[in-house]
Amino acid sequence: MSRQQDEQGVVLTAYTSNSEALPAISCKEQTEFPGASRRTGQYNVQRGKAAGAALGSSSGKAPYQRCSSQDSLDEQAMLDYFKEVEIIQCSGDAETQEDLQLKVADEGEQEEAWLMEAGLATLFDESASDGEDSIVLLSTLTRTQAAAVERRVETLKQTLRKRNKPYSVPDVREIFKPSPASQSQDEAGSTERSGSNKQEVEGLGNGVGPEAPGGGADAETDINLEVSFSEQALMYKDGLKVTQPQNEADDRLPDFKVSQDKTGQTRVGDLSAEDMKKVRRLVLIEMSALFDTCGIEVKAHKALKVKVRESGLFGVSLSTLLEQDQRRIPGTKVPVILQHLISHIEEQGLDTEGVLRIPGAATRVKAVCHELEHKFYEGMFPWESLKQHDAASLLKLFIRELPYPLLTVEYFNAFISVLKLPTKKQQLQALNLLVLLLPEPNRDTLKALMEFFQRVIDHKDRNKMTLNNVAVVMAPNIFMCKGFRSKISEQQEFAMATGTANIVRLLIRYQNLLWTIPKFILNQVRKQNMENQRKMNRDRAVKKLLKKMAYDRERASNKQESSAEAEGGFIRVQAPQFSMVSMAVQLTEDLKASDVLMRFLSQERSLSVKREDLCLYEMGGNIKERCLDEETYIKALLELNPSAEWVIKSVQH
Repeated sequence: MSRQQDEQGVVLTAYTSNSEALPAISCKEQTEFPGASRRTGQYNVQRGKAAGAALGSSSGKAPYQRCSSQDSLDEQAMLDYFKEVEIIQCSGDAETQEDLQLKVADEGEQEEAWLMEAGLATLFDESASDGEDSIVLLSTLTRTQAAAVERRVETLKQTLRKRNKPYSVPDVREIFKPSPASQSQDEAGSTERSGSNKQEVEGLGNGVGPEAPGGGADAETDINLEVSFSEQALMYKDGLKVTQPQNEADDRLPDFKVSQDKTGQTRVGDLSAEDMKKVRRLVLIEMSALFDTCGIEVKAHKALKVKVRESGLFGVSLSTLLEQDQRRIPGTKVPVILQHLISHIEEQGLDTEGVLRIPGAATRVKAVCHELEHKFYEGMFPWESLKQHDAASLLKLFIRELPYPLLTVEYFNAFISVLKLPTKKQQLQALNLLVLLLPEPNRDTLKALMEFFQRVIDHKDRNKMTLNNVAVVMAPNIFMCKGFRSKISEQQEFAMATGTANIVRLLIRYQNLLWTIPKFILNQVRKQNMENQRKMNRDRAVKKLLKKMAYDRERASNKQESSAEAEGGFIRVQAPQFSMVSMAVQLTEDLKASDVLMRFLSQERSLSVKREDLCLYEMGGNIKERCLDEETYIKALLELNPSAEWVIKSVQH
């Protein structure tokens, strides 16, 4: 059967283990991996209408059914997946390394951990230090986000009651009870926002209302970043559902697009650390609200501490690796060893057929790994002698040998649960939130890998590595983390094959969307910042307040000048990092951030800085700091943040 035939007409429908019937084959004997090994078993294949008898093994075992929400993999793709699993098992990865022990949190423990991570510890612990921040955070939540908080508070309350423990968890009705002063204002605003949100969602075709079934491309592919994903899911749930196509080829994944926002897109890395902390808390609540709305329960694992290597390259945590690298190269965000492996493959092997799929020689890879450990940081490793397939095997080994999974223990189940969501759009929205939840080292490393995989795919005409090929081969390396791979059954592994490959496929294909901060989250951060400023101005001690008033008078005079300039059709742009103190720029409807940067460079011709290394920042007002997308319209942003200042700075890529 040819590969072309497989892709056109063969869909894997079930899997039956045949481990008893096949003789054990040692890793040493297995130089060529057979189509069906003792690990992979037998495949039941259905050809369109020619499907015949009921599926099952001769031993009477029930076939392993794939989840109906998952896209099917063809027979060859499934074989490639389990060949990769076999290679992993035979590689004998770091046999002395202690396996990661995974444990599901006890009843109530998960809710406590969730509330703490969301910055809401004060809801069950009055001594928590984030009381004021919690109140501000709660005041910005949408109805679905508030429902997610209420659900976890109520669950925790019931758990403590069962244990007969004293508790100070407030009644959920009290948590979101508005203050008398703001109640009337909020009610008026709520009605307006509700109607506006509904109109925005329906207008962008999110599968709600009469336009969904017949709706053409726009109805299926527009991504709305201005309305909470969980709110959109609630409207979708109440509306007409659209059946999702199965077994999509590389070129049949929807071309999702984001409607242009005049205030600019916000990418990971564009915000200050302080605002990103707020983003992460809101994203956690929103992600939970999205799964709750769709009726999907996600239980988080917790990692028990294990003894890991404190130095070296392989089997070392990302945080330790980055500490090592930052001592040598300040500002490093992705482990240098991974950067070198990627660069080596790109320089020599992007056209190599089967790169990432064909393994290097196991003994040679082990020897090279040992040599890298001893020579890499001394700059003595002979990169010119490293073969391309060996380099690709080392890259996969690096990912597998991380003592904690790249997607983290905490969110591992959430990533796997993404495909339970009913539409591709919701799956993409959940992945967007999960990417934002990852710790910075994990998120940056994952992005470097996804960008590399896309460059491999760009050469598919020569290397024969399509999006599906890369996803199938890399899925077991990303998802079969140490400790986890030995604790799943063959049935679970079969289900994971299709599911994890499709998740990797989505991560690669839509990476430009997934590393974007949704505007509705950013708007909630802006609202929190405004509330915090009001509280700070109201609650400071008299002495500090007097000092602040003196400072504010000076600052106000500057802002009055700036405001007067804006009203007169100009904005004042500062560049303290360079020789220019400030620059007046005429404010027009069409003025973009890119125009401001071009104006700056035309006036500062003596600067050696490159155009791509400059960024215009929005600073102050309702945001701490934000690097602007070059397509940002300044006048539209000024309406959103009237007190903002504009600063040009150089940025590190």
